[in-house]
Parts: sequence; C-alpha cells; structure tokens
Amino acid sequence: MKTLTLLTLQLLLLFFGVTAQNSQTIRGRIEDDVTHTAIIGANIIIEGTNKGSSSDIDGNFKITDVPIGRHNIKISSVGFLPRQLNQLVVTAGKEVILNISLIEQVRELNEVNVKFDRQKEKSTTRNEMALISARSFNIDDTKKYAGALGDPSRMVANFAGVVGANDSRNDIVVRGNSPLGSLWMLEGLNIANPNHFGALVSTGGPVSMLNNNLLDKSDFLTGAFPAEYGNATSSVFDLRLRNGNDEKREFLAQMGFNGFEFGLEGPLSKKVSYLVNYRYSTLGVFKQLGLNIGTGSSTPIFQDLNFKINAILSKKSTLTFFGVGGSSSIDLLGNDIDTTKQDLYGNENVNTRVKYQTLIGGLSYHYKISTKVFTKLTFGISKTYQTYQGDSISMDTRQAFPNGESLFETQKYSLNWRTDYKINAQNTLALGLTSDFINFNLFNKRIYHGNQDKVYVNTNDNTNLIQGFTQFKHRFTNAFSVVGGLHFQKLLLNNKNAIEPRLAINYQFLPNHALSLGYGLHSQMQNIYAYFVQTPTSSGVKYTNKDLDFTKSHHIVLGYEYNISEHLRLKIETYYQKIMNVPVEMRASSYSALNSGASFAPTDNDSLVNNGVGRNYGLEFTLERFFDKNYYFLFTTSLYDAKYKGSDGIERNTAFNTHYVVNALAGKEFLLGRKKTNALNLNIKFTTSGGKYLTPLDLNTSKIKHEAVFDETKAFSEQQGGYFRIDLKASYRKEYHKSSLEFSLDLQNLTNHKNIFQQSFNRRTNSITNEYQQFFFPVPMIRYTF
Repeated sequence: MKTLTLLTLQLLLLFFGVTAQNSQTIRGRIEDDVTHTAIIGANIIIEGTNKGSSSDIDGNFKITDVPIGRHNIKISSVGFLPRQLNQLVVTAGKEVILNISLIEQVRELNEVNVKFDRQKEKSTTRNEMALISARSFNIDDTKKYAGALGDPSRMVANFAGVVGANDSRNDIVVRGNSPLGSLWMLEGLNIANPNHFGALVSTGGPVSMLNNNLLDKSDFLTGAFPAEYGNATSSVFDLRLRNGNDEKREFLAQMGFNGFEFGLEGPLSKKVSYLVNYRYSTLGVFKQLGLNIGTGSSTPIFQDLNFKINAILSKKSTLTFFGVGGSSSIDLLGNDIDTTKQDLYGNENVNTRVKYQTLIGGLSYHYKISTKVFTKLTFGISKTYQTYQGDSISMDTRQAFPNGESLFETQKYSLNWRTDYKINAQNTLALGLTSDFINFNLFNKRIYHGNQDKVYVNTNDNTNLIQGFTQFKHRFTNAFSVVGGLHFQKLLLNNKNAIEPRLAINYQFLPNHALSLGYGLHSQMQNIYAYFVQTPTSSGVKYTNKDLDFTKSHHIVLGYEYNISEHLRLKIETYYQKIMNVPVEMRASSYSALNSGASFAPTDNDSLVNNGVGRNYGLEFTLERFFDKNYYFLFTTSLYDAKYKGSDGIERNTAFNTHYVVNALAGKEFLLGRKKTNALNLNIKFTTSGGKYLTPLDLNTSKIKHEAVFDETKAFSEQQGGYFRIDLKASYRKEYHKSSLEFSLDLQNLTNHKNIFQQSFNRRTNSITNEYQQFFFPVPMIRYTF
C-alpha cells in the first residue's frame, strides 16, 4: 500500500509539472584494481564545481548537492595512476553510485612524460589483463546508440570487427567467425545463451534476457584474449551486474516494444542491498487483453527476471547472489499467413510451435586474504529447456501433418575459483579453475510423409568440462606492460585436452601513441548436440561424432592507438586467424562446422572428423569522439576475408564472409528548460556491408522433392546484394522533483531499404523466393525513474 501511495504521488507530481530538483548525490567506493582493498584518502573532484570528497577508511566517498546534468569526475590518490570519468549523467530520479578501481603507479627512475591516459573510462577495460582487441561499455552505451534497443549484442555490432548476422536476432559475427564462437560470461560464470528464443545451437535471439538497466561496466573482447577466458574462438562478453542502492529505495517503470517492466532496488539492511527487474512482453500483454495487433497467432510471448543481492559480511568478505531467468514461446502457423505479403515470422507451408526456458543463477563469495591477495569462489546453475513441434501443410487441402519434434534440456552446474596476487606495483599473478558439469537430455526427429520417422539425436547423458588458467602481468614502466599466460581445458566426454598459450604487449612509445601485440591459441568444444548425432548401422545406432576434438585457432593481432586529443581517439588493428581441427565429413563434401550458426537450427551431419581448416584476416579502423560539449561520433570500418576448406579440399567463402562493414554513428544533446536540466537527444546510425555468400538452390530437384534442395558442389559461391540501413533515435529526458521521465522513438531502417536475408523454395508456387530482413520499424519507449 505504501508503494502504491508513493507511485500515485509521483504521478501527480509528474502531471502537475513540479519544478525539477536541482541536485543529486554521487557516492561510491575507491579500491585497488587487483586486490579490491579500500584506498584511503583518494580525492574525488567534480570538474567545474566546488564539489569534491575524499574516500574514508573503507574506501567510501559521498558528494551531495551535485547539480543535475553531465559532469567530469577526476579521481587521484598518492601512489596510483589518476583516473577520469567523462560526461557522467546525473539525473533527479536516481543516485549515482560508482565503484572505481585505481592502478598502482610504477616508480620510474627517469621522469617520463606520460600523456597517453588509459585510465579514461572509455579507454580502459574492466579487466586490466586485456591489453588488445578489448573494449568496455556501460548502460549508457546500450541506451544511447540508435538501433541498439538496450541490447549489449546489438550495441557491440557497431564496434570494429563485428557484423550483425540478422536484423531479427542479435547474433553477431566477429572477425568472420561463426556466432557460435562467442562466450557469454556473467559475474565470472560461463553461462548459457542469455536470449529469448535462444536455441541450444545458437548464441543469440530476438530479445535479450539481460536487462540493460542492471548492467555495470562490462568488457567485450574480439580475439587474442587473456588466459582466463576459454572455450571460445571468436569473442567474449564479460558482463557484470551493478549493486543496488544500499541507502535508499529507488524505482523504475518502463514500457517499450520489448515489454512492460518494473524495477526496484534498495537496502535490505545496513550492509545488504538488492536489485530486481521484471519484464513481460508488450505484445503478450496486448494478446491477453484481447487486442488485435496484426500478428495473428504469431505473437511472441516472453517474460524475464533479473536480480542481484549484495551482502557485506565484513571488511574482508562479501557474498553476492545473482540470477537471470526467462521464458518465451511463439506459434508460427502457416495457414494464418497472408500469401500476398512477406511474413517476417513464419513460412506459409509449415506450422511451427516453440517454447524456451532459461535459468541462470550464481552465488559468489569474495574474500580479501590480505592487502595483496584476493580470492573469489562462485557456484552457478544454468538450465535450458527448448521444445519444437512442426507440421507440414498440404498444398492442396492445406491440412497439417506432423513433420518433426524435438526436446533439448540441459542443466549445468558450475564451480569457479580464482585468486589474484598483487606481488608489487609491477607484478600481478592470477590463477583459477572452473568445472562445468553438464546434464543433457536431447531428442530430435523428423517425420517424413506423415508416418516415417528418422531420429537424429536421442540421448540422456552428462559430461564435465574442466578449465584452468594462470596469467602474469609485468609492468616495466607505467607505459610498458606485458601479460602472459596459459589456459588448459579437458572434456571428460572423450578425454580431449587443450593447452593454450597467450601473450599480450602494450607499449606507449610516444606521448599519445601506443602499440599493442597479442597472440593466443584458442580452443572450443563442439556444441553438445553434435557429439550425439546418430549413425544407424546394421548392428545398431553408433555415435560417430563422439570422439571429436576441440576446434582450435591461432589468433595474432597488431594494434596502434593514437589519442589525437583528450576526447578524440584513432585505433587501428590488423589480425590473422588460422583455424584448425574443424569438424568436416569423412566423405568429400563442402560441409564444415565453421558455417554452423548461420541457420540457427541444428545440423545433423554424422561421421565427422577434425580435418577441416579455415582462415580469417582483416584490417579494422576506429575513429571515436567521446561525448563532450554535447556531442559524440563513432566511425568504424572493417575489411576482412573469411575462407574455409571442407573435406573436398576446395577453398570457399564462409557463410559469414561479407568482406567489409562500415558503421557511422553520431549524437547530439540539446539542453532545454530554464535551468538546462532537461535534455533532447538525437542519434543516428548508418551501416553498410557486403552481401553474404549463399549456396544456390537446385530448382529442378526442389520441384521434384517438394522441398528446398541446395547445390552443395557450389557451396557459398553466390554473393547476395550489399546491406544498407539507417537508424534514427530521438529521446527526451525531463527532470522532476526526485524523478526523471524519458521518452524515446527508435526509427529502424528509416529508408525502408530491402535487405535480402536468404533465398528459399516455395513449394506452393514451385519457385525461388527472396526473404528480406526487417523493413521500416518504429520502436517507442518510455522510462520513469523515481
């Protein structure tokens, strides 16, 4: 009742236009970047004001009465490199809580003029071991970029080396690799696909379950990553959740195309804070209300819950409980489709019914053994559930006949331990061990002509993936660092092993100029489905894929970074990736597992061996102006080539080879109102890339078999037309007394350009048809924080 009364009062204040609050509180904690011990006496200064503070014995600081708007914050402490946070947004509806880590300064005999400031927020990754091919991002980035929809995957698609695989999904292609080469991590745990409608054999989906309102500063790595990351060959999302407000209760209400959501955070006690957010799909709500929204029976319904509870047990120990869970379902009924129009969700000749559930939970214990040693133990559970039921629709009677069904269930129990030892300011040692015990129940069959079954997978089993790492960082000077390490992993399913050396160097050879070099051997197990594809023999079913080894890749990167000015940066990276041990068929064919992930459905090839190879190389440019004086821009260009060889020995383009991608983003903020506390933001994004390669359809054979038949001898030989898209986002934020209201409208594919997605065979018309990506689509959103 109290919450309802508070909400009512807030809405009354909103409608009557109460004068905006002039100030807000900024507070947080200053700590050592390795040991997480408190830094006492650090100075925190807000530029352009007389506001500031110092950290206390616990590293905490608090600055009250900070004016609403954007501010630059400088943090300094004797013996540590200074750090600066630029253009931090301060609103009336929410306190700003910062957890800031500082790097200890290396004492140098000779004075060096160090102008290259990696401690600026946008230039510094959360992981201090990541010296190359890494970029940090935060909640503001996911909200700011046009077309991102608050989704981390769609947001990083603007970075150099990254290509969006599909407008309707957030799968990403990194440096020519399959989306399946990516690793998702949350609070240090390796997690399952964190997306709604996210299949077992994919790493993306149409809507992210990770709510960006809960994200803290996180890292995205695109190759040659440090030794602590394993079981990935292309990229890593190292995501963190922020802590809830530990002093006052705060609320969030939001409505957009992705859903209705409500968030709550605050203290449970003096040393325990919580943060929780629940969302239910907007279209699902409309359907429950009986409103016709023009999608017929094809209404995506989903809901998710994100939470984090943080408890400070003592000055040395902290306990954290966190989780992400969601469910989603949709019925795509061919008989409901208007055959005179393109349908974005289904196929007129089939019925598809799918359901998904994902649960991710973790419990972490952080302990500071001493002022130099920090250890962390995390236990996690990831569960996934996916069902599929399909029908084939008769061309004459339009009667539906079953054509397939599947059930994929997994339960992963993870134990993760790591320790960081700061020997001194120059040397840091880290080591860790991870065990992922996986139970799985997999079943997939296809029904031919309504009565003949072919079972591709039918297993109920378990396995364990064990990983370990050690890595060491030495800082010769403040401008010269080297990180080396080893990663080890073993799959108990077939006792395959992988030992992977890693090395990275970063050297500031001139003021504002730096060179980086990175090398890594990376290995990844196959998708668990692939190991259990059945091979029928006269003596019974055999698992001819069960002995598959890890796919491996050598990745070497050379980078150059030039800080042209305080807010303008140029970054260039070139890379070469040699991929080995790729599963291909025993017989001569064009098949390669490097192309998996292009269709988001399982491949049922059996009798596979690790004889395939591939190679990717490219050149990436980034010119970025960080937000300052009310505007920013980001320009990225990637030139690359991705090729593979199947068991037939012929070199071909991969399914993800577009040769180039160009992104141009810009944004401008206009301050409005008498006190300039309200803000109008305009953001635009331009993207173009080369077309993907496809395997041509064999039209005559397709007509005879009444289904799509591809000419595999010409695999990925025909290139589609190029991709072009412009997105425009307008948002307005108004400040009220202790609350903030924000509206936004994201106009996706503003020019309604027809980007081809793929070719398909329509057995009703006996013709090849083009399927297109998303047309012009407006996405409104309203957010209220109080």
